[in-house]
This record gives sequence, structure tokens and C-alpha cells, in this order.
Amino acid sequence: MPQLLGIHIENFRSLADVTLGQVAHGEGEPLPPLMCFIGPNGSGKSTLLDAFGFLGDCLAQGVEAACDQPQRGGFARLRTQGRTAPIRFSLYFQQLPSRRGRSASPITYTFEIGEEHGVPIVLSERLRQRRKGMKVGKPYSFLRLDRGKGDVWAGDTFEDEEGAASDRIELSDLSRLAITTLGQLTEHPRIVALRQYIESWYLSYFVPDAARQLPVAGAQKHLDRTGANLGNVVQYLQRNHPDKFQILLKRIAQRIPGIQKIEHDISADKRLLLKFNERGYTDPFFQNSMSDGTLKMFAYLLLLEDPEPHSFIGIEEPENGLYHKLLSRLAREFRDHAAKSQRQIQLLITTHSPYFVDALSPNQVWLLEKDDNGFTQTKRTADMPQIKELTAEGIPLGSLWYSNHFEERLKS
Repeated sequence: MPQLLGIHIENFRSLADVTLGQVAHGEGEPLPPLMCFIGPNGSGKSTLLDAFGFLGDCLAQGVEAACDQPQRGGFARLRTQGRTAPIRFSLYFQQLPSRRGRSASPITYTFEIGEEHGVPIVLSERLRQRRKGMKVGKPYSFLRLDRGKGDVWAGDTFEDEEGAASDRIELSDLSRLAITTLGQLTEHPRIVALRQYIESWYLSYFVPDAARQLPVAGAQKHLDRTGANLGNVVQYLQRNHPDKFQILLKRIAQRIPGIQKIEHDISADKRLLLKFNERGYTDPFFQNSMSDGTLKMFAYLLLLEDPEPHSFIGIEEPENGLYHKLLSRLAREFRDHAAKSQRQIQLLITTHSPYFVDALSPNQVWLLEKDDNGFTQTKRTADMPQIKELTAEGIPLGSLWYSNHFEERLKS
């Protein structure tokens, strides 16, 4: 499974020119397994999270449908105000080493979206990688398309050096990314891996009221964005991973304060019902009567216990509905899980809570603010003067943020 080393975003709402992590060989540090983004309202946190959702929607639905999602409002609203250049994304990623310890060179995937006759289209796509054994030099383009026309090279290496054969292709639908189609063909294993990687991304906008609903019976592999299918996912785990299921419920119950045991029952119409045994009560409570905080903790811990996990998980403001003393615990759960996954999973989280940030280190937290032009600027707290020294002395990172220390460092 690939690991995201960095991303560069241009002309996507307030993200006029934002770089996170490493975007080329030797430039910047790779993104860590856990990334947390903080900042005032309107600084661009939700836009950053939606940028990943937009990329996934472009792959699954096409760029026109992705632009026209209700929360986006079309290409004209998505493109940074005052800009005429295309919306542009560059992903810099690397396939993790195999069991034999072999690791391929990082790959850069870049695509641009413009508008033609009022309709969003894919203007260009590039996939670039250095040849085997190359440490320096210009990466080789094994996919190069302009307005759907160009060349693609098959295989997974460039051992032939110059003169490798390519296929000339022309796409009939400029609203679709080429990797959507080519990513289905076994002769393009790197493109297949990229498509599968992006398809495995998951963004959480958990809504407790949605999770309280009892959906129709039927097992589903993963949570949807709001958590409305929580019971279906638990049913999937119970059916497909019966040996792990009871252990999973026990492990989650131990990590939610006030919960002694979590059990399940099957209704007459075959729906799976969660039962929470709270300390001090004889009878259990079903999920439709549980508190917002308990449901959120359960859903997030369920994500982390997934036996077939997402490679990239984005979560917006997990603190909503949670008791403040739970936030450091939740942050530690995210932090420890990302570390244990050995970079198999990356977590991107936005938050307003200093309590959550207290559990994190400076290399995991970025501050977002808007400049005088209304464009989002980002800075990793580890790169702010003296922040590392202050946290090393025992001052929690969230406390420094709460006391406006980050802002003072930005001005200095």
C-alpha cells in the first residue's frame, strides 16, 4: 500500500498555493503517520480535508460531478477567487517496502482541472518516477496526457532506459481521469496501485444522530461518512470476522470510560443491535439511546480496529460532543495506532481543541491561517522558533496554542 509523502494544492478555494510534506526528492520532510491541523474558523481546515475528498470524488465520479457536489457548488466556486489558472493537485507517494525490504522510487501524480464551455474537464495528467537505481535526475513520465491525448508506458520498471515502447491513447471523456480507466488494467500495475490507494481513502464527518438510527439489515464493510451504517459495519465484522469480533468489542469497551461491556443482539428482522452496559446500571442501553460522546468514541475506535483498514483516514473536529478530558485519550489512541501501523495508515485530523493537541508532538501539528489576500498559509509547529524546546521542557503543545504562543512565533 502506498504512503503519502506530500501534497501540493493550487487554486482550490483558499488553498491558492499550499505544500504539505515532501513534494520532490530531497525537498521537505515526508508527512508523518498522524497529521493534525489547527487554526481559527475560516482558516482552511475544512477546505484542506475536502481537497482529499474532492480528489477521491474525481476518481470515482468524474471531475464535473465532483465539482458539482452540493458542498462545493461548481468549478467557479472551487477555483480560488481572482485566479484564472487551473486547479492543480500533485501527490508525491511511495509504495511501502515489500517483505524482502525492497522499496520502489517515489512517484509524483499531477493533474489539472480547467473549464471549457462552462464544463469542468481534465486538462492534463502526469505520473513520473525515476528509473531503477537513479538517485538524481529528472523523473521519467510513464503517463503523460494533455486534454486526454498522450502516451502511457506499461510495466512497473524502466530498466530498458531510453527507447521503451509506449502506447498512444486518446480518451473520449475529458471529465474522467485517465487513472480511473487505466487503473483497471493489469499491464499498468503502478496506476492500478494508485487507483486502489485513492479509493481506500476515508473521510469522517461523524453525526451521532445518524449513528443512532437502526438501518435495514445488511452487512457493510466500512463506515460511511456520517456513521449512519454503524450497525451494518458491526454486523459485517460479526459475520466475517467472528473470531475477532468479541475480542474487538471487549477491547473497545475497555477504552470508553463508564462502559463495562458491549454486547450485541439480533432483532426479529435480522438487524444487529449494539448494547452498552454502563457502570451502575443493571440493564443495558441500546445504541439509539447512547450519548453523542460514547457513540463517537465507539465509531473512532471501530475505525482503528478495522481488520481491513483504510490507508488514509481524515477526521473533522473529533472533539464535538466529547468531554474535554476524553480528548487527550482519543488523541493518544490515534497517535499510538498510527505509530503501530508502521506507516500503513495515515491519519489527518482537524481540531479546535487544545486538549487534543496536548497529546501530540510539534512534528505532527500544523497551524493554518489566512494572509491579507484571504489565502491559507500553513506552518508546521516544529518549524516555529523555540516550540520544540518549550515542549521538551514539559509544556504541552495545546497549552502553547491556547496562550497564543504560536501566533507570537509566527510574527517573530
